[in-house]
Amino acid sequence: MSDHTPIHLQVQRYYGETLQGSADLRTDACCTPGAVPAHLKALLADIHPEVSRRYYGCGLVAPDLLSGLRVLDLGCGAGRDVFLLSRLVGEHGEVVGVDMTAEQLAVAERYREEHRVRYGHARSNVRFLEGRIEALDRLDLEPGSFDLIVSNCVINLSPDKPAVLAQAHALLKPGGELYFSDVYADRRVPSRLAEDSVLYGECLAGALYWRDFMWLARHAGFSDPRLVEDRALAIQDPAIAARLAPIRFCSATYRLFKLTDLEPECEDYGQAVAYRGDLPGHPETWSLDGAHRFPTGKVVAVCGNTWRMLQESRFQAHFDAYAGGGHHLGAFAGCLVAQPFATDMPASTGSGCC
Repeated sequence: MSDHTPIHLQVQRYYGETLQGSADLRTDACCTPGAVPAHLKALLADIHPEVSRRYYGCGLVAPDLLSGLRVLDLGCGAGRDVFLLSRLVGEHGEVVGVDMTAEQLAVAERYREEHRVRYGHARSNVRFLEGRIEALDRLDLEPGSFDLIVSNCVINLSPDKPAVLAQAHALLKPGGELYFSDVYADRRVPSRLAEDSVLYGECLAGALYWRDFMWLARHAGFSDPRLVEDRALAIQDPAIAARLAPIRFCSATYRLFKLTDLEPECEDYGQAVAYRGDLPGHPETWSLDGAHRFPTGKVVAVCGNTWRMLQESRFQAHFDAYAGGGHHLGAFAGCLVAQPFATDMPASTGSGCC
């Protein structure tokens, strides 16, 4: 059904009035299937049921090594990810959630103190702000003050995605990262479908063609986006599937580091790293993204960009670094680039929990 209401008002109405819980969704785009790590599964089970019932994410936006970090959640909704992250960053960290839907934020605020007590924090490390993620510069947020920005199936809902990416870049500290899950299409979605409030609200009509996303990310300053994992989306409603055919959709998690002067291609400087095996929960191996896995103690040659992601971020202390001669040796031959919509779709290229 066509709706000429401005997109952000359509989204507010869909998530504030139409949806009362994840059971009201008509596709599996805004949900998180698959294997959740055991330590996170226990923490998620400890979040208030009403908050969990109003969760509409498509991924797991809880990367490793969060203790003490300052985190921003774009499109936090009722706060499920905020409360999870507040426990992971600990009392010395902070999580700020931004959402434009007052009904969702009311639920989040209702349970903020309860979660503080449940987690044993002397003071709340959580703050919620009402606002649009395209207009973060209008909120009480200091540029360059966040270690990590997350978002869970929300950027696709924004009518101004370049503004979201650019303002996220401005809010991150050097070496910080934008780690987020979202829905992508294997081609450009016709603009006429954005007039359908259901298709848009279900995270489909606003999905970016994944190559367009890569260009936008680089233009915003995130020079080398890395795909962590992805999964094909099943559209189970026959009417919705017919309207969208033959477009394919996937949910994918990307990590984008704020590092200046990353190179457009993988270049070889003779550099290598060895993972020390001391990241919590990863004694044998740790993955930076879907194409870079580091076994404990094994020296692995890396391109210049990967070297910098590991040496100029919070992961630096967990790798032994071998600088090589520091001279450019040409193109790096050993780099694989993970991309969504791989030939083996619909099987996930990741763990199944995008």
